[in-house]
Amino acid sequence: MEVVTVVKALAVWVIIALLAIINGGVREFALVPIFGKRTGFMVSGLLLSVLILVVTYMTLPWLNIDNSGVLIGVGCGWLLLTLVFEFSFGLLRGVPLKEILQAYTFKGGNIWPIVLLVTALAPWVSAWMRGWLSVF
Repeated sequence: MEVVTVVKALAVWVIIALLAIINGGVREFALVPIFGKRTGFMVSGLLLSVLILVVTYMTLPWLNIDNSGVLIGVGCGWLLLTLVFEFSFGLLRGVPLKEILQAYTFKGGNIWPIVLLVTALAPWVSAWMRGWLSVF
């Protein structure tokens, strides 16, 4: 993978990370108070998944990737960056590891594992949606 592609993929991930942070604020200050914790977390997770797919779909021509392997590699890179960010940010704030790991369960309406799966698959799915790839 070319350095330019890596830098562009990192820039897209930064946009996604910023949207995820904003989404977390919307969840805490609007969705949970309006819908309750379970539904608020589910709506937030679905909203973030859609945002990830929309950003990826919109930026894919700029990324200029049409190779399935590279698309999956970019998605896995985004997944790794997300995990490193989540764990680092939580631990730096003094959140116990046990509490951080709670986000990786489906308890209380949390669908974070699905959001992570969407993150990993978003480049490939977006290329498929654009008709750049065939499933078979």
